[in-house]
Amino acid sequence: MDAKNLFETPTTSRLIRLEYGLGLVVAAVLFFTHLDDVRWLPAAGLFLYIDLIGYLPGAVAHHRSPDGRIPKVYFVLYNVMHSLVTQGLVVLAWIWLFGAEWALLAVPIHLFGDRALFGNYLKPFALRFEPEIHPAYAAFRERYERSGPEAAPAPAPGGVPAAG
Repeated sequence: MDAKNLFETPTTSRLIRLEYGLGLVVAAVLFFTHLDDVRWLPAAGLFLYIDLIGYLPGAVAHHRSPDGRIPKVYFVLYNVMHSLVTQGLVVLAWIWLFGAEWALLAVPIHLFGDRALFGNYLKPFALRFEPEIHPAYAAFRERYERSGPEAAPAPAPGGVPAAG
């Protein structure tokens, strides 16, 4: 992926998941090396509330829908709750209100775990709420894998690809 080609190949996807995996390991090691200092009720609440608000309503709606289509509000809830920006602000607000504590590591453990272990990122409106391969993506991927880099048109002067 780059700024002009917003897709991942299987290899780049695995590498991104590996990066989140490192974050997961760091957060988990810090969490487990300070178990005696973790307040368990806040840790469990911080870990669970992300999915209670952001995932479960959409998953239930998706599974109840006869055609798998659900309102966009469920995608927005998921994306807001699974955003590193949103959760970073929650952690900062928690620190401001209650002080820093080891239970806060439940937030990056949840988000990094979703990305590293399950490959779950933010959800675009054009896809189903629960992952399944989109036919347009399957066709694109097949064409992309057959073409290789040598099939890409050379850029014309000014960086605009030549017609081809």
